[in-house]
Amino acid sequence: MMVFYISIGLILLFLIFGFLFPEQLLEITSQMFSFITNDLGWLYLATVLGILIFSLYLAFGRFGKIRLGSDDDRPEYSNFSWFAMLFSAGMGIGLVFWGVAEPVFHYAEPPMGIEPSSTESAMMAFRYTFLHWGLHPWAIYAIVGLALAYVTFRKKMPCLISSTLYPLLGEKTKGPIGQGIDILALILTVIGVATSLGMGALQVNGGLNTLFNVPNSIGSQVIIIAVITVLFLISAATGIDKGIKILSNTNIIIAVLLLLFLFLFGPTVFILDTFFVSLSGYIQNLLPMSLALSPFEKDPWVGAWTIFYWAWWLSWGPFVGTFIARISKGRTVKEFILGVIILPAVFCCLWFTVFGGTALYFEIFVGVDIVSQVINDMTVGLFATLSYLPMGKIVSFVATILIVTFFVTSADSATFVISMFSRNGDLNPDTKIKMIWGTLLSLMAIVLLFSGGLVAMRNTSIIMALPFLGIIILMCVAIFKAFNNE
Repeated sequence: MMVFYISIGLILLFLIFGFLFPEQLLEITSQMFSFITNDLGWLYLATVLGILIFSLYLAFGRFGKIRLGSDDDRPEYSNFSWFAMLFSAGMGIGLVFWGVAEPVFHYAEPPMGIEPSSTESAMMAFRYTFLHWGLHPWAIYAIVGLALAYVTFRKKMPCLISSTLYPLLGEKTKGPIGQGIDILALILTVIGVATSLGMGALQVNGGLNTLFNVPNSIGSQVIIIAVITVLFLISAATGIDKGIKILSNTNIIIAVLLLLFLFLFGPTVFILDTFFVSLSGYIQNLLPMSLALSPFEKDPWVGAWTIFYWAWWLSWGPFVGTFIARISKGRTVKEFILGVIILPAVFCCLWFTVFGGTALYFEIFVGVDIVSQVINDMTVGLFATLSYLPMGKIVSFVATILIVTFFVTSADSATFVISMFSRNGDLNPDTKIKMIWGTLLSLMAIVLLFSGGLVAMRNTSIIMALPFLGIIILMCVAIFKAFNNE
């Protein structure tokens, strides 16, 4: 309970300060954020690339057959449900939010001196989008999830971030050091998810404004958060086997149907050509892009995008990794890593090609001005693109439903994980604690919307991801040591 009370106290102090002094909070966090992205970029790039290489080594090396559980354990969930749940928790709403916006942004404002709105910038747009949403982020989730699943199901320890360091720190993980690590993981999860709740409300509001002229206002966004809260608390009360599982399966089905609709009724041949060319360019340039910095040009683009993304995925590592671990009992190391890294990465690349490719086709070949709409308001980029397709209104409505279901699933999964953290790694936390954390998450998002603190909250999650960078490096060493002892 110590972790629960200290975490609650620190979060409330942060909220009060942010509400009373939003400008000071924004200034402080912006300065620290700038320092991290500008001066520590090399550390993020090198570490995340190392995590990816280490993950693939574990999958294809001599440790691949180790089972996450007893030797006779088998997976609790079907491959489809497992993939649906891990994908919904890890990326869901982000794909819908950025599916059109990111490739269009990179096309209009490319890195490293490339001419904007050119053929080269279009090709680079997809390569870097694949980089940001492909193998690297899922490798972060895979390492955290693998370490947790191993110590939880094979070594019968509490499902806590501190437990993953037991092979290195021993009994120290059960004292103040371990509690400090768990408090950091809990606060990281709360701040990251509350920020995403606020951002998700903005896009749902954008969709409702496009479809039904619902005002784009804080009042509308508060109502949206309140409705979403009721939905995800109902889902949380039913547990993983019902609420989260059913919603996640529904998410994937709707997402695939939406993807197929755009593929079939959009510029199909252009999408296929773009996918294969971009995938080839991504694989060929994986190493140079993974370590791309601009010490001579001083281009801020890499800091604003790639390094920001690496820090953001690290900040989500405790939440997504813990949730993936919770649903992965009985899988082998190889099956786990390939399922968590390769399949989601391919799906993400396909998603961005279909949505971003459709938008850029309209921009380049049809003469529709998608770029200025995205630059002006990124939340409407998706709906602006869908409006030029057959049955645009209906498809936009389906997309809004998808945003809501991804929204609910992410919040539901996060509530479950936070409750686990605050109950000493309990794999089935009681409904009461889930209700408390779920309500607190929503209140945080609402307070931040009123105080204009979403940017400050985002900055804070990136800042707090820095110590977690050290923890995940130690986690890799601990995994290797533990697997070697097997």
